[in-house]
Amino acid sequence: MKKIFALCLPVMALGLTNCAPSASQLKSAIEKDPSIVFVAIEKDPEKFIEVVNAAAQNAQRKSQEKAMEDETKKRDDEFANPLKPEIQEGRVIFGKADAPVTIVEYSDFECPYCSRGYQTVKQVEKEYGDKVRIIFKHLPLDFHPQALPAAKYFEAIARQGHDKAEKFHDAVFLGQSQLKTDGDKFLKATAKKVGADMAKLEKDLKDESIMARIQADMEEAQKFQITGTPGFIINGVSLRGAYPFPEFKSIIDRHLGEKK
Repeated sequence: MKKIFALCLPVMALGLTNCAPSASQLKSAIEKDPSIVFVAIEKDPEKFIEVVNAAAQNAQRKSQEKAMEDETKKRDDEFANPLKPEIQEGRVIFGKADAPVTIVEYSDFECPYCSRGYQTVKQVEKEYGDKVRIIFKHLPLDFHPQALPAAKYFEAIARQGHDKAEKFHDAVFLGQSQLKTDGDKFLKATAKKVGADMAKLEKDLKDESIMARIQADMEEAQKFQITGTPGFIINGVSLRGAYPFPEFKSIIDRHLGEKK
């Protein structure tokens, strides 16, 4: 009997005479006197925190499940209708030119998440060898002042050899902290280190076609709704963010499996 009475107390406190009030009755009572809620919390604050935490965790779990469902659906849609980034003639390619899997990367040389992406791509190259090729494209963000200059250097150095451009790319990501602190001084030193002809480099950096290529990359990324860095398109299937290696692996393996 005491237990039943205890269960009804909160309801009586709301000014109701029924132990099973409707949602509208509860809402109306609380709106008239919000202090009812505060009194209930004060009676058992630990229980209140426990309930709130459980509700928050449940909401987070449902949100994550929904996000995973949406991501799976989007991925299946892109396998069926792959995105088609343009690969211009003369573009720098890391890896074998006729590899069955093409990863187009939209990146920012100053972005710390792109540095993580760089490490993951290196792992992909090590794991898959000649089965993958990387097309490095540019998405320099406004709040990274050294990203655009670094992108220009990369494209200008590429005119002197794709091998030099790749070495420059690796050196900049490995020395990203120096890029942030030393800027153009670091870029010049790195260009010299990879064997660039500095006179030709200075001339090519002023060529408007280099900026036009970078701008085209940025517009293409936007078309594919890649607004942050890094972003990847793996044989037409997108990954937006610095995902770990297993995410790349699941997409690449599926592509390779479908090609058998």
